[in-house]
Amino acid sequence: MTTIYIAEDQEMLNSALSAILELENDFNIVGNATDGKSALSQTTALKPDVAILDIEMPYLSGLEVAQQLRILKQDIKIVILTTFARKKYFEAAVNAQVDAYLLKDSPTDKLVETINKILDGQTIYDSNLVSSILTASKNPLTPQELKIMKEFSQGKTTQEIAESVFLSNGTVRNYISSILSKTGTHSRIEALNIAKKNNWID
Repeated sequence: MTTIYIAEDQEMLNSALSAILELENDFNIVGNATDGKSALSQTTALKPDVAILDIEMPYLSGLEVAQQLRILKQDIKIVILTTFARKKYFEAAVNAQVDAYLLKDSPTDKLVETINKILDGQTIYDSNLVSSILTASKNPLTPQELKIMKEFSQGKTTQEIAESVFLSNGTVRNYISSILSKTGTHSRIEALNIAKKNNWID
């Protein structure tokens, strides 16, 4: 059973998200908050598998909560929800190493799919949101992701990359999935084009 905590300052949306996710057989909502301060204290106490955080909340924003959870080394998957595509929010989310970054108007099944994917080790950033922010944006890729990208820029297969960087096939696939998600692309070639255009790699 996957335990989920929801922090959303709009009580109607908070209740709606809880009701929708509770319909999933393997999801259990263990807590809710309408402000960031309560969200931080309750998530550290309850230690859910997943925390869904709205960005704009009283006392602490969802991004500030995410940053604190990372500082405290809490083993919690973090989904950030936002209404608007703002570059500063995107950069803060990347720096906080959140596991997913979605627009609030995303379909419910996409949220469910995203939760399942991040539990499997993937990083999911909404492609529509990313594409609207990415131009001239700070490089969202981690050093390890850039290393993987340089490997597949040489035309190497996943197996060859895994052997080269001493990682498992599954771990390399997760890194590649994260690269595609963060660049809002659907193929390695597209991701490489964006990286080269923004001078993230040579």
